[in-house]
Amino acid sequence: MSPSSFFLELRSAYQAELDDLSSDSEGKDVLRKRLAEKRKELGFLLQMMELSPEMVAVVLHQAFRFSSPKVMEHLLAQDADELPGWDSISDSLEIAPWARDMVQTILKQPVGPWFMTIAAALEYMHSRPLGAAERALLASMEDADEDQDAVRNERHDDNHTEDHDEDEAAERAREEAGNDWMVEQGFDRKD
Repeated sequence: MSPSSFFLELRSAYQAELDDLSSDSEGKDVLRKRLAEKRKELGFLLQMMELSPEMVAVVLHQAFRFSSPKVMEHLLAQDADELPGWDSISDSLEIAPWARDMVQTILKQPVGPWFMTIAAALEYMHSRPLGAAERALLASMEDADEDQDAVRNERHDDNHTEDHDEDEAAERAREEAGNDWMVEQGFDRKD
């Protein structure tokens, strides 16, 4: 499997979402309970499909059985703007009976078919371990993100330093103006 960077990033976010749902503060496994709660909130979650598909896709966790890995492998190699339509992949998978009503509800949404393609891809990836090449690509993407964060922080620090210098200069100017006024009133200059 050779997923695009688009799917690798989504995979990480999807896994993080599942991890968040998996256990409570005492470390107890509560994934089933929390997924059931999320599934009841589908109406609300539909609003988030386009912006955060990984957060909504968890409602379909374990809803797919894949009959054509080749179709899914091809899908995973695509970038966000090159995804095949839901109709072209739906024949290569089976939807669990408990999820069929949810899928129909999702498909009625304007971005529903796009989302279903993403959700199926995320579940497929989740069921397969990352290969060495994918782990290396994911690590390099994370390093690039860290580098970008460092540059942003450096810019922020530079701006903060410049702002601080400007603040000090303004403070000195106010202090000097105050001293000038005091001299005009007959007081000695404060040094």
